[in-house]
Amino acid sequence: MNKITLVIVDDHPLFRQGVVDSLSLEEDMIFLGQASSGEEGLEMIRQLRPQVVIMDVNMPGMNGQQVTHLIVQEKIPSRVLLLTGYDDSAQALHAALAGAAGFCSKDIDSQTLANGIREVAAGKYIIGARVMTRREVDAWLDEQTEGARRSYSEPGSPFHPLSDREMEVLGCVVRGMSNKEIANLLGISHQTVKNHVTSILRKFSVEDRTQAVVYALKRGWVTLKHTNDQEKD
Repeated sequence: MNKITLVIVDDHPLFRQGVVDSLSLEEDMIFLGQASSGEEGLEMIRQLRPQVVIMDVNMPGMNGQQVTHLIVQEKIPSRVLLLTGYDDSAQALHAALAGAAGFCSKDIDSQTLANGIREVAAGKYIIGARVMTRREVDAWLDEQTEGARRSYSEPGSPFHPLSDREMEVLGCVVRGMSNKEIANLLGISHQTVKNHVTSILRKFSVEDRTQAVVYALKRGWVTLKHTNDQEKD
């Protein structure tokens, strides 16, 4: 039996090892290596050229989408299945545009993940629970980008690349709130706030929260008056 060769790239060692332990039970799969960062993962993928790469979207340094983009640019034949700590339609769109063959939430069960890997190895594409051909992915991308263009062109709704939840988090960041305070205010976990902040920095191509605030204020996506009014409420 020809086994599907795998590499996993994730900065959380317990999650990474859990995936390895689970998928190692599948008779048709074998792991060639593990990496804890995007940079390390890219070098490993260049050397080992696995059939499928299981990779976290949000990692410090080079994130999963950036690594995916480089894999495609360098014409490395490995196909990438991106995993995210929180399911976000905008992230799914960016993953597909970066060249990922799959995008799934990290709460996926092991058997569904294994089946998804088999589909990706066979040339199919996975977006959430959907298995698609290349033509179906292209049609999905057209639908998503057309919808985005329509919403961004509405009067009084200027373009910004963030989801509604990310905009909520950004508003809190502008007010100078800590991740813990944001988590308490929005009723979400501290890790989820960190994920959102990481995504905001990535989408703005900035390095820290201060730069993100300046970037958003300059473009009018948030205003100090608006955040000050929120504080008075």
